[in-house]
Amino acid sequence: MTASDQGSGHYGWSPDAVTATVGPGGIVTGWSEGARRLLGYRAAEVVGHAAAELLATRESSETAGLALIDSQEWSGTAALLHRDGHRVDVTLHAHPSLDGDGKPQGFVVTATSDTAGSGPDRKMMEWAFAQASIALSTYATGSRAWQLNAVASGSEPARKGAPRTSPYPDLLDGGHTDEGFLRRVRRVAEEARPMRYEHLTPAPPDARGHAWIIEMWPVRDPSTGQVCGVGTATFDSSEQHRARQRLALLNEAGTRIGTTLNVTRTAQELADLAVPRLADFVSVDLLDSVTRGEEPVPGPVDATVMLRRVAHQSRAAGVPEASVGLGKIDAYPAFSPPARCLATGRPVLSGTDDPDFGRWVALDEARSSSVRTHGFHSLMAVPLQARGITLGVAVFTRSTTSAPFAQDDLILAEELAGRAAVGVDNARRYTRERTNALTLQRSLLPRELPEQTAVEVAYRYLPAGSGAGVGGDWFDVVPLSGTRVALVVGDVVGHGIQACATMGRLRTAVRTLADVDLPPDELLTHLDDLVTHLSSDKDDAAPNEPYAVTGEIGATCLYAVYDPVARVCTLASAGHVPPVLVLPDGTVSVVRLNPGPLLGVGGLPFEATELELPEGSLLAFCTDGLIEARDHDIGLGLDRLCAVLASPVPSLEVTCDAVLESLLPESPDDDVALLLARTRALHTDQVAAWALPSDPAIVADARAQAARQLAVWGLEEAAFVTELVVSELVTNAIRYGSVPIGLRLIRDRTLICEVSDASSTAPHLRRARTYDEGGRGLHMVARLTQGWGTRQTSRGKTIWAEQLLPVS
Repeated sequence: MTASDQGSGHYGWSPDAVTATVGPGGIVTGWSEGARRLLGYRAAEVVGHAAAELLATRESSETAGLALIDSQEWSGTAALLHRDGHRVDVTLHAHPSLDGDGKPQGFVVTATSDTAGSGPDRKMMEWAFAQASIALSTYATGSRAWQLNAVASGSEPARKGAPRTSPYPDLLDGGHTDEGFLRRVRRVAEEARPMRYEHLTPAPPDARGHAWIIEMWPVRDPSTGQVCGVGTATFDSSEQHRARQRLALLNEAGTRIGTTLNVTRTAQELADLAVPRLADFVSVDLLDSVTRGEEPVPGPVDATVMLRRVAHQSRAAGVPEASVGLGKIDAYPAFSPPARCLATGRPVLSGTDDPDFGRWVALDEARSSSVRTHGFHSLMAVPLQARGITLGVAVFTRSTTSAPFAQDDLILAEELAGRAAVGVDNARRYTRERTNALTLQRSLLPRELPEQTAVEVAYRYLPAGSGAGVGGDWFDVVPLSGTRVALVVGDVVGHGIQACATMGRLRTAVRTLADVDLPPDELLTHLDDLVTHLSSDKDDAAPNEPYAVTGEIGATCLYAVYDPVARVCTLASAGHVPPVLVLPDGTVSVVRLNPGPLLGVGGLPFEATELELPEGSLLAFCTDGLIEARDHDIGLGLDRLCAVLASPVPSLEVTCDAVLESLLPESPDDDVALLLARTRALHTDQVAAWALPSDPAIVADARAQAARQLAVWGLEEAAFVTELVVSELVTNAIRYGSVPIGLRLIRDRTLICEVSDASSTAPHLRRARTYDEGGRGLHMVARLTQGWGTRQTSRGKTIWAEQLLPVS
């Protein structure tokens, strides 16, 4: 179909005429398509028949017959008979058809239906169509011609700056014909039902685009009921369209702004959303205290203000318009639009017609160059305020390719900034709480692991990277008597400062109980009692007490003690993830434990498990944040951990990095604690042991045995103190203990003397009175050694004393 076929250049009426030709004898000799539509007869049914047969009344027949006989021009009304039998009132015009000699050879008869009203009424309809204040048009399906009124055709004199009145010049303008519009017109004609078409006119520079709603309906021939055309009425819906766009933008802001608890990301989401749908360039500057999570001063900000650029966005790639780099601080004088909006707490609409805008731009060469280069002419500065606190300012600007901001744009920008401010404030508060929690957590976790001989250790701790907040995971390495070491890992249920505080209390309790040298199962029993008491204390707290937390405290814990002399590791678990064991031959397995309930549940005992480990075995302790995720459970996570540990690596530090890289996402959802321990062993050249009978006479022999062993080790300088300690401890074991009695010396970082017996009664240090014969022995041991203590064993007790090695 060509443009002319589409009617793009023809705006006049071209309907089919209602005409017929009648011979001198009153016989119909010609029949037009318009006549067929009016009366329903086809040409074959009428041509050759008397014209009088078409008249509905005798009066009409006689009047028309006299005119035809006289061969005179005649006009008048007549009632014609439709093919289906109903009456059609028409106005007839008979015009004689003359031959070359001027003699009449027939008549040309035209008819005008009176159904549209009388002549004056029809004229009024035509005038109404032509003079309507909205764009009206008709499309004839037969001739494909358009009839447009003055508004639709754009022929009315246009005032300078006046809005457009019609989209038809775009829809029907030569080669730019809108095929979508014409297809909709044809569908209305074919389907004979009203439709609606929406058209958007592209916005020219320095102006706004237009939106139009075109209502379309089928036009039927009253006599035949057939669709002969399409009528249209066009309405300017630009305001409604812009209102829908603003509403859609606000709706989208609810899902796109504040998706994370990150100040910078939230500000960037505002800039990304506003460009290019509201502005050509957007910048977001915040008070420096906000970026650090601190509490800003309530209320507006006066005088010159220092702001940090945290986000900006532009239509152009690379944001070339920015005169301040991300993360940089810039000073805004009091008269500048951003500072004015911060001082008043209200948005400011400014531009090139504002003297203060020019003064502000001229102060900075980079900003002045950007304004000139990109043609910025309109600006909105909107404060970011939430909960009565001013956080910063968002600046929206438009260049020469866009129209200046209007008042409705300012309202929209204020709405967007308000939503972004809430997100920024939430992120700021989260940042502050997270910083406090991290500070507390770092202060409660070990900064450096203590030196000890039993195991080689490496560890990693990662706080949660999501909005869940800092958790209560912890780990520890505690040196014990007899060169043994305790390896601890635990996890407090929940996140935040309360979880950190609870973690600190539990870690302190574990270290205190470890100093008492309790077996792992007994230690967890005491720790369980402590958690139960902590839960009771929280239940008793007043609801309005600051930071009051009600409800039970839940925590898991795994406590292991490794003895490098016996090469035995004893473990007990309170609902914690089991460790993974890697033997020196490369065999990897998950340690089978009998875990007890979570700490604080109570009622069930904890069971200890003993493992005899070859030297060089690797134990991997972790919290569930390392092996559990949304897409897999703990079992699969343990399998993945075993697979990573099965690969040979040069060191424990490298192993830690490999585990985290293989098992964790970029931002873990939970805290992660990982503790790796490779076992060592003390050999016979470092340990000497003797079994002693329960005979006081053996004390002297025990002293001699100890002195000879010290000589072998080259520690003769320690012999005097060691003999005194051996004499006192062995004497006490013989006097108050039970057989078997044993003496053991261990040369490690210190010199350790241990005496064991089968009695569970532990000695107590006391100050002897003036005339007491006993009670001075342990006091003397405590004064001569670096430390002493008692630990319970499965066969009784062991009393130990530790002294520094002589300086060589």
